[in-house]
Amino acid sequence: MKKFLTLPAVVIVAMLVSNSVHAMTADEIMKKSQAAFLYPGADLKARVMMKLISKGGQERVREMMMLRKNYGEPRSEQKYFMYFFQPADVRNMTFMVYKYPGKDADRGLFVPAINMVRRIAAQDKRSSFVGSDFTYEDISGRNLEDDTHTVVKDEKIGTRDCTVIKSTPKAAEMEYSYKLSWIDKATFLPIKEEYYDKKGELYRVFSADEIKDVKGHPTIMKRSMKNLLSGHMTEVSFLKADYNVGIEDSLFTERYLKQPPKRWIE
Repeated sequence: MKKFLTLPAVVIVAMLVSNSVHAMTADEIMKKSQAAFLYPGADLKARVMMKLISKGGQERVREMMMLRKNYGEPRSEQKYFMYFFQPADVRNMTFMVYKYPGKDADRGLFVPAINMVRRIAAQDKRSSFVGSDFTYEDISGRNLEDDTHTVVKDEKIGTRDCTVIKSTPKAAEMEYSYKLSWIDKATFLPIKEEYYDKKGELYRVFSADEIKDVKGHPTIMKRSMKNLLSGHMTEVSFLKADYNVGIEDSLFTERYLKQPPKRWIE
C-alpha cells in the first residue's frame, strides 16, 4: 500500500491562498484590497485618535468619531461622516464624503468658527487633511480606475506574505509619479505603501502598524504616514471600532453636518 504525506491544514490553506493570489491580475488584487481596507461590514463606527508628530518629536493630538456606511456591493457607493472632539481649534468641526463608483467623490467640511460648509473641490483632494500627512483622498480612498496597476514581485513584510503592486496615475498632474503597495495575501490589506515623486525619489510612506480582527473583519487599528522630506509623521489609531451598528441614512445630510446627533458621536 502506498503511503501518502499528510500536510497540516494550515499549510494547505496557505498554499491555496498563495496560489489564488498568483492567479489574480494586479487590478483584481487592488480591487480586493480596497474592499478589505475601506468597505468591510455594512457600516463602521470608530473612535479615532490622530497624532501629528513633528521632526523634533513634538506631538499634537486630534480626536474624532468616524462613521461610515456602505451601499450595495464593495467599492460601490459609500458615505463618511467625521466629528472632531479636540483640540479646541477643530472642536465641533465635521467632515462628510459621498463616494460614487467611477467618479469624483463629493466632500464637505463644516467649520463652526465661521458657520460655513466648505466644499472640497476635486483638484484639492490631494491637499492635507486637517494638517496631517494624509490627504483627503487618502482618508476616503482613490478611484482605482485612475491608475494603471502592475504586479512587481512577491515580498515578505515581517511574517506576512505580500504581493507588491505598482500603481501609476494616468493623469500627468498628480504630485507623485507612482506608488508601490505591499498587499497581504491572506487579508488583502495594504501593509505598506511607498509614494515616489516625479524624480523617482521616495518621499512618503504609509504603514499598517497594528491589525486586529473585529467581528470577523481584519482591521487596521493603527496606521501611520510619514513625509520623508519634512520628517513629519501622522499616526492614526482606532481606540474603539465596531461594525454593523445600524447607521441611519439621515446622518449623511447637511443638517447633521452642522448639528450631528449626540447618539452617534458619543
